[in-house]
Amino acid sequence: MRYIGLDLGSKTLGVALSDTTGLIASSYTIIRHNEDYDSLIDEIEKIIDEKKVDEIVLGLPKNMNNTLGEKANLSIKFKGMLEQRLAKKVHLIDERLTTVEATNILLLNDTSRKKRKKVIDSVAASIILQTFLDRERNK
Repeated sequence: MRYIGLDLGSKTLGVALSDTTGLIASSYTIIRHNEDYDSLIDEIEKIIDEKKVDEIVLGLPKNMNNTLGEKANLSIKFKGMLEQRLAKKVHLIDERLTTVEATNILLLNDTSRKKRKKVIDSVAASIILQTFLDRERNK
């Protein structure tokens, strides 16, 4: 089973893919979208078709007190759009602190500030996806 991991931001979408066994997540790309979600879903669909993805994992940005704010509600709405357009199962995964974790990983690898800015969302997407894959394996 192959999964795609998504980290929806206000201007970009971080994308990660699992290997075909569904064990390991890797950063894949970043898509700029400017809140044109129809075009964004078209781009996601191309990746899903090309990479033969079975299911989608989408980050849910909860507040630190476990409540749902504006960004979380946007992710829930985006989940519905994905399910409707792509006819794929979409899993929501709590993504609190994934950007912080991604930044720390990139800092440990001596990634320059300029390069970090370019890859941070796809690294966060891979953390979201890996969290999901680990939970599935441990069920």
